[in-house]
Amino acid sequence: MSPHAADAQPLTGSAPGSAPGSAPGAAPGAAHAGHPTGPSSGTAPEPEVLVRREGRDGRLGRLTLNRPRAINALTATMVALLDAALRDWADDPTVTAVVIDGAGERGLCAGGDIRAIREAVLAGTPERALAFWADEYRLNARIGRFPKPYIAIMDGIVMGGGIGVSAHGGVRVVTERSVLSMPEVGIGFIPDVGGTWLLSHAPGELGTHLALTAARVGAADAITAGLADHYLPAEGIPDLLDALRHAADPAAAIAGFDFAAHTPAPGRLTADRTWIDELYRGDKVTEIVTALAASPVSAAGADAAEIGSKCPTSLAVTLRALRAARSLTSLEAALDQEYRLARATLATGDLVEGIRAAVVDKDRNPRWSPAHLDEVDPAEIDRFFAPADQELGLAAALTAASDHRYRA
Repeated sequence: MSPHAADAQPLTGSAPGSAPGSAPGAAPGAAHAGHPTGPSSGTAPEPEVLVRREGRDGRLGRLTLNRPRAINALTATMVALLDAALRDWADDPTVTAVVIDGAGERGLCAGGDIRAIREAVLAGTPERALAFWADEYRLNARIGRFPKPYIAIMDGIVMGGGIGVSAHGGVRVVTERSVLSMPEVGIGFIPDVGGTWLLSHAPGELGTHLALTAARVGAADAITAGLADHYLPAEGIPDLLDALRHAADPAAAIAGFDFAAHTPAPGRLTADRTWIDELYRGDKVTEIVTALAASPVSAAGADAAEIGSKCPTSLAVTLRALRAARSLTSLEAALDQEYRLARATLATGDLVEGIRAAVVDKDRNPRWSPAHLDEVDPAEIDRFFAPADQELGLAAALTAASDHRYRA
């Protein structure tokens, strides 16, 4: 989720399980052009995800998130369309690689549709939010284990749910326009969509820093933190797509593409890692904030102030989730944990309040409960991690599938 994902769409649950055919009029360069939709365009609205096959014999699967006015914020329909396409292509021997990108010039994806989450809670139907998260997390797991090259063009804004549909892929490309973030603690939530898995496995304490501050990073820092693999100037994206389309084997083409010819502008994380690793190593947020505030490093003091503006309960839950995720054995186990935490979040008022302050009233003045870190009750944090009546069960399903293959 992300405070940038502001345009609401109903959480209507899963769309039909079959992937659609090629979108009418989807030109090869459609991923980086605006797509007018709705009555003003004089035509029927375009699909929220453009699904098509390109290149020789349709060997390249193309997925374009197609809500550019909302920076391609994810809806339940979009999640279902993506999942259906990936299910089909995983088993189709004629598809050798998949590319995901976003329509418009603003970014791949600004996150999940948080207005819709808030509206579901206020309407007394939190099960709609839970259904959305369950489907989204299943999609994240599918991406993480996709058996063919999954190439994510992480151009522009990539936040929250946008990280979930890209950073679990095998080939992750950032540009000079890329802005990556997991901003959930700023809206009363926790880094989800596998964010705790990614951030807990970042070098040193970089992931802790990114999770607690909700910091935005560019191309170089995204690569340093393990959220991306390659840098390519935005003007080179059409060349990359052309190379994939024209190749006899898109999988071989991406493996041989010369990403090393381009170098991003320097970031900050490599130089800052020494003090980040030292000051963020605590297991209590209050300890980390105290260490940051006492540091002579000016950036550390700024981090302390930034963390202080986030949701106290979310911060405490997030740090514990990150520490726990380090010892989990799979992305699926981390997603199971995140689903449990998301369910518990719905029982508090912080998420609804955080979304109100960020994208509804936009006063940037959330009233957290409790309001301060030192008021957070450890027993309340324990409640988040307690077994729930309904679990997601991705790790158990993975184990069962592995056992079945072994017995076979």
